Amino acid sequence: MGIHEKEERLFDEWSPKREGFVKDGVVDEESYESSERKLMFVLKEVNSPGGGNWDLREYVHGGARPQTWNNIARWAHGIKNIKNEINWKEIREITDEQRKEQLKSICTINLKKSPGGHTTDNKALEDIAKEDKEFLNRQFEIYHPDLVICCGSVVRWLFHELVEFQEKPDWKMTTRGIRYHEFQEMKYIIEYSHPEARVADCLLYYGLIDAVKEISGVPQ
Repeated sequence: MGIHEKEERLFDEWSPKREGFVKDGVVDEESYESSERKLMFVLKEVNSPGGGNWDLREYVHGGARPQTWNNIARWAHGIKNIKNEINWKEIREITDEQRKEQLKSICTINLKKSPGGHTTDNKALEDIAKEDKEFLNRQFEIYHPDLVICCGSVVRWLFHELVEFQEKPDWKMTTRGIRYHEFQEMKYIIEYSHPEARVADCLLYYGLIDAVKEISGVPQ
């Protein structure tokens, strides 16, 4: 059974229990499966006040919105080319087609499947995600990612509260202060910023890429 079929079976069971359920996961199964390094980005919730009942995978496959997804596209491109030094001028401007191409190989999940607004209600996020703990664990088990980027400290904390690992996380820190842990051999979870954090895009990009290089043992 392929990833998409596993997702749909899970969502058929999960969605009736969560009003406004927004599906998420692997954007393009073939691209994800063929990736040298499978990337998962974990976020809080979709920004769709009053909305819901749609598919984030389809939205991202169509290019999504640049405000959030340009940075994730840059991050994905940099990690895929982790042994190369990429000049910022090469990725400062991202076209719609470039964004679509980079995003189709990723997996992206939200801890809260019902939509929220521009500013997350962290109490509602925590309560709903905890109610859905069993489902979130079953979803995570589908993907076997190599790198999990938790986009924000709240996401990292809640993700580890909910997703059950075989061993207690042994958190380490890169020389530049990025927290990570190895949850399976050569598979890592990284605590990082939200892609719309109020930080220059170039600093967000090189901060993550430098961390991945160090964790991966790539000379800098």
